[in-house]
Amino acid sequence: MSRRAVLAFVALGSNLEDPMDQVERALGALAQLPGSRLIWQSSRYLSAPVGGVVQPPFINAVAALWTRLGAAELLASLHELEQRAGRQRAEERYWGPRILDLDLLSHGSCRVTRADLVLPHPRLHERAFVLLPLSEFDPEWHIPGQGPLSRFLAAVADQPIQRLAPGKNRNLQSLQYSSFWGKEE
Repeated sequence: MSRRAVLAFVALGSNLEDPMDQVERALGALAQLPGSRLIWQSSRYLSAPVGGVVQPPFINAVAALWTRLGAAELLASLHELEQRAGRQRAEERYWGPRILDLDLLSHGSCRVTRADLVLPHPRLHERAFVLLPLSEFDPEWHIPGQGPLSRFLAAVADQPIQRLAPGKNRNLQSLQYSSFWGKEE
């Protein structure tokens, strides 16, 4: 793997089978992804489900990682982690409950529109459960092609969400693009 690392953001959510534990285990699994380094994670949030399906509330978080995986490779890895947690995509109701939902929000400044991958995530700017955790990283972080997060926060202010637990690994020094991650292999 010789490509340079990029900063990627992943949204995590669960509302089944001990949702907080599902999110915590998924963060641990993200830290073990090959060619990647988990560098930051947001606070945990309790949020109301969207889409009109009656279901329990979600536990949500966002994680940042430096990764040398390409966007499609990273997405495939996220789907594999979901499957290992017990998610069965083919059997799920659209916008229904989830054991684990891992969404690739962004991959560097990449902009992609394909049937199997859209970056940045097409609803990133519409969801409080994504925007509020991401704003902990940097409220002025730019959604590729759309502008700073702060521009969208007021539009989601009416969405029910509650901060539960502070984030971990919030060492801003680790956000620096270290010499290791900058090297070509």
